[in-house]
Amino acid sequence: MKKKTVMKKHPVEGAKKSPKKSWKDMSPERRLGTMVLASIQISLAAAAWIDLARRPADQVKGSKGVWAGVIAVNYVGPIAYFLKGRQTS
Repeated sequence: MKKKTVMKKHPVEGAKKSPKKSWKDMSPERRLGTMVLASIQISLAAAAWIDLARRPADQVKGSKGVWAGVIAVNYVGPIAYFLKGRQTS
């Protein structure tokens, strides 16, 4: 007699998904928090890209093109650039 194989569901597949909230469905506190975090992210990225553009290539550890892409990664990219991507005199 052949043994039946039973496929188990992935734990996430059976879970209920929470509906996505639109901006108007968010509480004022959540909206403010989202705006603050977005502002910080944009400011960090802009400052890093400006610094990268103005800094001579010999003062950047690695390729400026690669760092420009890394900076696009939320929070981690600009912070990594400021900590590891620049050579200080």
